[in-house]
Amino acid sequence: MNEIIKSLYGRKSVRVFEESPIPEECKKEILMAAMQAPTAGNQQLYTILDITEQKLKDELAVSCDNQLFIAKAPMILIFCADILKWIDVFREGGAKPRKPGCGDLILAIDDALIAAQNSVMAAESMGIGSCYIGDIMEQCELHRNMLHLPEYVFPAAMLVFGYPTKQQRERNKPERCRLEDMVQENYYRRRDSEQLRRMFDKETENKSFEEWSQAFCKRKYNSDFSREMSRSVQEYLKEYMD
Repeated sequence: MNEIIKSLYGRKSVRVFEESPIPEECKKEILMAAMQAPTAGNQQLYTILDITEQKLKDELAVSCDNQLFIAKAPMILIFCADILKWIDVFREGGAKPRKPGCGDLILAIDDALIAAQNSVMAAESMGIGSCYIGDIMEQCELHRNMLHLPEYVFPAAMLVFGYPTKQQRERNKPERCRLEDMVQENYYRRRDSEQLRRMFDKETENKSFEEWSQAFCKRKYNSDFSREMSRSVQEYLKEYMD
């Protein structure tokens, strides 16, 4: 197993950091690595917000579901899907760009997330841990105001970075599904009852499938934060709809 593959297997989300700051040269390498990511037509349809103000970190910790470890992270990056900068470029050059649509947004989100994952693995190679914060997509009105986000700019992902504590380094990574549970050849096939139960048998060693499934649905899919995320993303989508 080569070092890159080993790093992919070893990487896990880190939520407790040592107090050590991330050197500026390491931050620059992480950001430069993000920018080497594949991108649609070399457009780099994203803008990266480097959050350095402690006051803003504190506010994000509260607005992102009161996850207070966010405020203690030595480095926070927000990857914004950014179509506006290209609209501005086209208008600056005298072109007449059409109104952006949902396809443009999805493409920009793809660009932003691929760049974000590059930053994650670059950090991992330096011994710097990271954690994705999906809650940045919630509370559209608040985060728009907080981060000064104009139309056609969507906060696709937030990442916190820092050197993991010993406990975080040594804890086990959650087990993933088996390859055969995730990969289908050529065409999509809806999973039957047996396949669904087998796919998550790692979660049901000490409880029934029904008990685990219902509890997980309540905790994640039907949760207040999940409902808020859907509402908030729908609000962002309004500017792309006819």
